[in-house]
Amino acid sequence: MNFENIGKILIVVGVAIALLGGLLFLFSRFQFFGNLPGDLNIRRENINIQIPCATSIILSIILTVIVNLVIRFLIRR
Repeated sequence: MNFENIGKILIVVGVAIALLGGLLFLFSRFQFFGNLPGDLNIRRENINIQIPCATSIILSIILTVIVNLVIRFLIRR
């Protein structure tokens, strides 16, 4: 693996991280993320625990599709 390929991989990873950050910023403005039916919210007197199970599964599926598309794009080149 030469430095040109490593440079391309680093650029793709950097763009992917920037896009992920932008998506997380946008998703935080919507109320339905983190409040899906499969998410667990435990509220007691002084404790509030949130476990976003459904949100994590949805984000995992989205990220898997994105990573697979990026890998296919890199293999073609």
